Amino acid sequence: MPVPSAGSTVRHPVFARFWARVAGPALARAGVTEHRRRLLAGLSGEVVEIGAGSGLNFPYYPAAVTRVLAVEPEPTLRAFAEQAARDSGVRVDVVAGRAERIPVEDGSFDAAVVCLTLCSVADQRAALAELHRVLRRGGRIRFFEHVQAPTPGMRRVQRALDATVWPCLCGGCHTGRDTLAAIEASGFSVRTLDTFAFPDLRLPSPSATHILGTAERLG
Repeated sequence: MPVPSAGSTVRHPVFARFWARVAGPALARAGVTEHRRRLLAGLSGEVVEIGAGSGLNFPYYPAAVTRVLAVEPEPTLRAFAEQAARDSGVRVDVVAGRAERIPVEDGSFDAAVVCLTLCSVADQRAALAELHRVLRRGGRIRFFEHVQAPTPGMRRVQRALDATVWPCLCGGCHTGRDTLAAIEASGFSVRTLDTFAFPDLRLPSPSATHILGTAERLG
């Protein structure tokens, strides 16, 4: 099992408990399970999931996956993930670590999963460079993220929120990152992409625009 790297802990205990006990179940009621299943369908071999949170993806990994390395820097969420791993149908090893410094050797994995994670990493470019490093040639990222809104008005709202209260209230989350462009700029070629609003509410939300897809490691 990998040894946690220095600086692998990020503490957001209040948000972590809120996510595990309130936000996660609320997203499930809103229909997020369908998107989790789509995200993980067809995976096989060895997989790394960064920002695994409380382990909400673990039940949906297919049997063809031989191992999941679940990397989570927040101790409270990691404890929930360790419990979820015990009930998973596939092998899941939960470790402390940050997306910007994944504690494994180069080319260790067949696939990587990022699920509602790249919005909150401290350095998105560094996190994606690490994913490129740890994937084998031809390996793919599976991504499900909320991203920059398509309209100028909502993008202004996102910039205002991200510069003030949102990251503090939501465990470092940012509403308006252009994650798709960041993936494409980090040595990946997008192979499949679905863009949609989630949850599908009557009132506009700064975190409603989501992308779900795959991107292949180049080089």
